[in-house]
Parts: sequence; structure tokens; C-alpha cells
Amino acid sequence: MKQLIIAEKPSVARDLAQVLGATKKTKTYIEGPNVIITWALGHLLGLKMPEDYNKEWAQWNMETLPMIPKKVGIKPLPKTGHQLKAISQLAKRQDVSEAVIATDAGREGELVARWILEYVRFNKPVKRLWISSQTTKAIKDGFKKLEPSKHYDNLYRSALARAEADWLVGLNVTRALTVKYEDNLSAGRVQTPTLAMVRKQEERIENFRAENFYTIDLTYGGLKGRLQLKNPRQFSEREQAEQLVDKLVAQKTLVTSVKSKQKKELAPLPYDLTEIQREANQRFGFSAKKTLGLVQNLYEIHKVVTYPRTDSKYLTRDMASTMKERLQAVASYYPDEAKAAIRKGSKVQVTKVFQDEKVTDHHALIPTEQVPRAEKMDNDEQKIYQMITKRFLGLFGDAHITEQQTIEAKNAENIFLFKQTKIIQPGFKVVKQEDIQKQVEFKEGMTLNNQFQLNKEITSPPAALSEGSLLGLMEKHKLGTPATRAEIIEKLIKSELMSRTANKLAVTPKGKQLLKLVNPSLVSPDLTEKWESALEEIAQGKRDGKTFIKEIEEDTTKLVKEIKYSEQKYTDFSLTNKECPECGEALREKNTRDGKIYVCTGETCKYRRRKDPKVSNRRCPQCHKKMEIHEGKNGQFFKCKTCVITEKIESGKGRKKKMTKHEEKKLLKKYSQSQASEPEESPLALALKAAMKDN
Repeated sequence: MKQLIIAEKPSVARDLAQVLGATKKTKTYIEGPNVIITWALGHLLGLKMPEDYNKEWAQWNMETLPMIPKKVGIKPLPKTGHQLKAISQLAKRQDVSEAVIATDAGREGELVARWILEYVRFNKPVKRLWISSQTTKAIKDGFKKLEPSKHYDNLYRSALARAEADWLVGLNVTRALTVKYEDNLSAGRVQTPTLAMVRKQEERIENFRAENFYTIDLTYGGLKGRLQLKNPRQFSEREQAEQLVDKLVAQKTLVTSVKSKQKKELAPLPYDLTEIQREANQRFGFSAKKTLGLVQNLYEIHKVVTYPRTDSKYLTRDMASTMKERLQAVASYYPDEAKAAIRKGSKVQVTKVFQDEKVTDHHALIPTEQVPRAEKMDNDEQKIYQMITKRFLGLFGDAHITEQQTIEAKNAENIFLFKQTKIIQPGFKVVKQEDIQKQVEFKEGMTLNNQFQLNKEITSPPAALSEGSLLGLMEKHKLGTPATRAEIIEKLIKSELMSRTANKLAVTPKGKQLLKLVNPSLVSPDLTEKWESALEEIAQGKRDGKTFIKEIEEDTTKLVKEIKYSEQKYTDFSLTNKECPECGEALREKNTRDGKIYVCTGETCKYRRRKDPKVSNRRCPQCHKKMEIHEGKNGQFFKCKTCVITEKIESGKGRKKKMTKHEEKKLLKKYSQSQASEPEESPLALALKAAMKDN
């Protein structure tokens, strides 16, 4: 008898097959003596759409809202039906004795597999594989510790409750807004408060007014001591500060206090997904989505880091025994640090990292025991791997110890504070010579020279939110999960509610209006925080999922009712003054992957055209710049924007058609066969032989 193992994607299935000895490959599964390994392609099923429950719900109108199904159902996703059918056939095989869920170890991964097993009506025992890395060792250990799937029933109930709640609020509110204001307006319990946080920061910037003020420093031995004021911006006029400096110069300045305090700083804990996304955004300008993709590659393809979609920065106590193998693996990247840690017994100095109770579904993001192959990674993957590895190596370093000295100097009633830091032990930090602060000697009672410096300062405006800072706010308010935050940001940008320019985020006019149209509870992160706490309680078996959904249904009814009877006005900023040449209706400007386009607002009209000409790969014969593609009476033509040279684009018949991959393979096969069928002594070979004899 065989186990039917369901992985989340083909690449993971291939890894499992290699470890479990499955070698017979087909399009939809890999089979071995004891296992059949198949895969999902992400989600193969989704919640039914409104029209699947009620034919009237197919029409977008207010009369059908709110849409609340009596019983939620699932249906196959159209593009992956072939894979679902294959899994269904495998599940019915007589030699299959049980199934193993080997999808991602988390809430969404659980939902992927459970929906498949529910849809194919699998009625045999089901077990769960729960691993945090894709190395051979981790897979083998995981299969030795398989648990009955019922141990994860609450996790599935939590995932199902999340999906249903998002369906109810997202679809109903989005449909209500779109119908009411006749524009594509998308709202949800996570994306709307996320948008609101970006807008709130924008309002701070808009309301900011710069102020000039003056500060006074006392200089001694190259060190500056700042005059302490109750209000740091007390001197708004230069004259005020100058008057005080005149008084200070006329009096003695004495050191009244010299205090030293030793500070011990341990290395930071390893990354969770959100922190590495934030830091990669700050250092390299990577979007959250890009960082997630890079870490996913390191996990799935290169197998050099552990499961990336984690919200924990801690490790379990039993992982202490794996530290030496991990250090040996990273030694090729950082030999000095890794070997030094191994010589000390591979002992972690930051012992607080080992806390079982603080590890949720997955432990922190750290290197695996797999030796990295630098030549197989691209430049961006290496950057992320080095970040993870450096943070990991810090755990084995000694504490960074400094002595912080605070000096108080008094001139009449005016107090100046000097601060200087002396490094006692560099520890885990790399300290450069230029970073070492030159120490100035102070003693109580000593008189300082009255060398005062007047500084003109200006208040700085708040910085616009970057993707990294937004991720931090989302984490703080429990908006989304580490796995979904990048997707939420991308969705806001794609729906034209938010824009991203040079790593700075801004709310579009459409987004600003949306925030005024929806209920304040949907704008505030409080509702989502409440939801996430409830979903966590469901996952822990402390709360009933059905009761939670009942509350969501009530919230949905309230939100839709408010939109129905709202008197708020809405302006569609995407509408232009241009008329459709076919029906005369107004054209709407729309963003697409291929640039901005104009589309007709007429219900039945399908007219569309590009806003700006498309840039081709065709080079201008004169200036060699890329030419634009324009549309004329006689069809399309190339035009150089600089030289105004035009060239006609040949029709499909006259133009050389690029060979497809299928045609390339066919031609190669034909050539190979003709080569194989040639006699041993081909005419070419005979001619060469004759030529060599002549020489």
C-alpha cells in the first residue's frame, strides 16, 4: 500500500520525491515503491462566487446586497482543473492507504490541502507533515514524526473562518461601493486600514510648517555639549540666543558632574519575515513582494534557509543541537566568524533566543545545514542570504560592551550636557577605526573655556512612508500576516488606490475618496486587530468559528446599509475629456502592465487605445534610439521620437516570424534524426578525408 502525499507546488514535490525514492515521473505526480507524490498549484479551489449561490447575485445592484450564503461552498479554479482531476483519480486508487498533507506548514497551506481532500471526498486516514526547511535531513525527520491531521483541525477552522470573513466583507463592501459610485472601488478589512495609515502620514506632512530656531553648544576638546532647555525650540530669533551667549561668556563654566555607566548589548534575534522585508527595503529598496520571492527561492530552490513565512524571531530549545551543522554550512561565506564559533563549541551566546513558548507555527528565519552554492544564486538572492547569515552568526558573538559617560557643566543657572562613549568590548559588532570616539578627559570642578557655538536649526517634516515603514505599522496593528502583507500592498497599488515612487508610498485621489466613503470602523486597524485575535483563538481551540462568522455577517449588513444610504459625493478622477471615436462616450484612463491606456465608459463599447505610443525594440537608422509604434489610417508604423523618421511595419505575411520553442524543438529533432540516419561515411566526411590525404 502507498501514501498519497500532497505538496503545495511541483518544486516541493520533486524535493520530497528525491528523498523518498520516488522516480517514476508523470505530468501530475511522481511515484515510488511506497509513495505517490502529487501537488497543488497554490490553491486549486476557492470559495464559490455570488452567482454560484443565487442567479440574482450575478447582477451588480444594491437590491441584492448584502449577499450572505446560508452555507459556504467551494469550487475548482478554472485554470488548474486538470491537476485537481488528477489528484481525484489518485485518491481513488485501490493501493492508496492514506494521505499525507505536505503543503506549507501554516494557516493557508492547511486550507489548500483540506479543500482538496474535501472536494475529492477522501475517506481514508490523513496525516500531517510539518517541517520548516526543505533539506534532506528535515524531510526525513519530518516523515518520522507524522501526526494525525485532526491535531490541526483548529488551524483549518481558523483558515476557513478567515476566508469566509474576507469573502463576506470584501465582496459585499466592494460591490456596494462600486454600484453606488459607478467606479471600481475595492475595500477590505485589511487593505483599507493599511491605506488609511499611509494617508495619515501624508496628512502629517501636509500640515507640517517648518520653523527656524537656534541652539547653543559649548565646545571642549572637540566635543560638543548642548545647552539644556525645557523647550528645545525656545530661541526662535537669533537675537535672543546671542543675548544669552553674551551673558555666558562673562561667567565661568564649571564641570559639576561626571557619571559613567556601562551598557551591555546582545546581538539582535534572528529575522522574521516582516523584519527582513523592512530591512531589505531600507538597504536595497526591495519591495516586500520581491524580498518574499527571494527568500522563497532560498528556501525552495537553494534550500539554504528555513521556512520564510514566519512571524517568530525565536528558536525551539531542541534546535541548539543543530547549531554546529548550520555553522559548518555558512563557513564558506563567513569562514572567520563561523570557525571561531565552532571552536567555542557552537554555543549560542544570546540564550534568550531559545523559547519554545514564543515559537508559533514556525521558528525564526535562519540558515539550514545545506552548504550554499554561491554560483547558483543571483546577486539579489546573495544579498538576502548574507543578511540572514550575518544575523544568525551574531547569536554566537559576545556582547557589545560600552562605557557611556555623561558630563554636566554649569554656567550660572545654565546647564550643558556632554556625552561620549568608550568601547570596552566590540563583541558581535564590527567596529571600524574611524568609528572609535576620541575620549576627552573631564574632572569635577574643572573650568572649561567659554567657547560657545550658535547653531541655526530648522524643524524637519515627517518622512513619507516607505514600504519598510508601512510593513512595521502593519505588523504593529496585526494587519495581515507575514505571508500576505506584501500582497496587500501590491493590491492597493494595482487597484490605483496607492502609488509607489522611488520607494515612497502615496495615496491617490481615488484612494483619498475611498477612505471617506467607507465606515470609520473599516478604516481603523482596530477591527482587523479584533479579527486576528479571534482567528488566533479559533486556531488554539478557544473560540468557535461559527460564532465568529455570525458576528461578521452582522458587521457586513451594517457596513452595506451605511453605503446604501450615504450622501457622500464621489469624483472619478480617471475620467478624461476625450470622447470615444466609436460611440461618443467619455474615455477613462487606466493603468496596465503595458502602460496607461484609454478605455470607453460605454457599457457595450469595447474601444480602447494606448495613451502613449508603445516603445518597440526597433532602432532608428539615424540616431539608433528605440522607435515608437504609432497607429495610422494605413495601419501601424514605426516612428522615431527624436528624428521623426517613420518606417512601415510589414504585415504578418511579409514580416519574419520568430520561431516558437515548439518549432525549435521540432526542427532540432528532425535535424538529430537526419544526422542519426546518415551513413557512417557521409559525403562531407568523405570530402574531408580526401582533402587530408592530399595534404
